Amino acid sequence: KKNQKKKSPRHQSDQFIRIRDSSWRKPKGIDGRVRRRFKGALPMPSVGYGSNKKTRNIHPCGFKTVVVSNVSELEMLMMHNRTYAATIAHSVSSRVRRQIVERAEQLSVKVTNAAAKLRAEEDA
Repeated sequence: KKNQKKKSPRHQSDQFIRIRDSSWRKPKGIDGRVRRRFKGALPMPSVGYGSNKKTRNIHPCGFKTVVVSNVSELEMLMMHNRTYAATIAHSVSSRVRRQIVERAEQLSVKVTNAAAKLRAEEDA
């Protein structure tokens, strides 16, 4: 199980709405408390905050993910279906999505976003 790291808030992001949810930026001011690592200031992220090498790039489902745009790209994961899971790319149509999900089931490859863009169709 991965340990969730606390997201480092950007310095003074509580004071400005425009940077409220922005990612960490290193403070570069000449007098900055955070840059100078004063006691009581925000902790400044460094290399030590990285995640464990064994669990890095691993999806919560336990697989590493590969973005797949068509069925032939899915075939690459055939031998690696225990370590890699397919994620269907955003721009793929629902028709091709259906083909990818179908083929993934045959190859027993996990698809992380299999239900996306698929509407329940009634077969008459």
